[in-house]
Amino acid sequence: MSLPHALPASWRAELGLEIEQPYFAALERFVDAERASKVVFPPPHDVFAAFALTPLERVRAVIVGQDPYHGDAQAHGLCFSVKSGVAIPPSLRNIFKELESDLGLARPAHGDLASWAAQGVLLLNTVLTVRKDEANSHAGRGWERFTDAALRAVSRREHVVFLLWGNSARAKAELLDARHTRIECAHPSPLSARKFLGSRPFSRANAALAAHGQGTIDWSLSDGLSA
Repeated sequence: MSLPHALPASWRAELGLEIEQPYFAALERFVDAERASKVVFPPPHDVFAAFALTPLERVRAVIVGQDPYHGDAQAHGLCFSVKSGVAIPPSLRNIFKELESDLGLARPAHGDLASWAAQGVLLLNTVLTVRKDEANSHAGRGWERFTDAALRAVSRREHVVFLLWGNSARAKAELLDARHTRIECAHPSPLSARKFLGSRPFSRANAALAAHGQGTIDWSLSDGLSA
């Protein structure tokens, strides 16, 4: 299935003009060529997993990542997430440390964040594919323009909480309408975890959602739902 046809219908209605642009056709050709000669993550059916699990009309919060994990069996289309049974990467371990400190929740035994996505948390990487073992290898090929358009589409909604972790994510703030809640802090990577830990993003997100009558997110990951 081509990339434009793989984009779920609720998002295609909003981003239809975007995926008809010449840059997107060039992006598709690039990804196809990469898959023909190299190992590329995530697999084709997972490239738009974040969009499939979180339809546009259900988005209540957004976590912005960078590019997918580039190790075997890690990336499955949701930023920071790995499927159950896959070793939890360092950044996600720090997210779970903060989850425990912030909300008193036990650290999950798995790294699958699909249950967050099902509750309206869009887990969006700014680049959606990557070459095996080569971080940022698909950066600058057009994904950033597409995901910026997706963020603008979300920003047109009434109120959304944007969790912007690290400088790359925080740079996306300029795309967002001022009515939204922006929770900005350091990236959970081991290199900056000292500044991320203690930022309390989960309780702050729930407080903002509750204040706008949107309910709260169950961040517990108790069900092990897989994308």
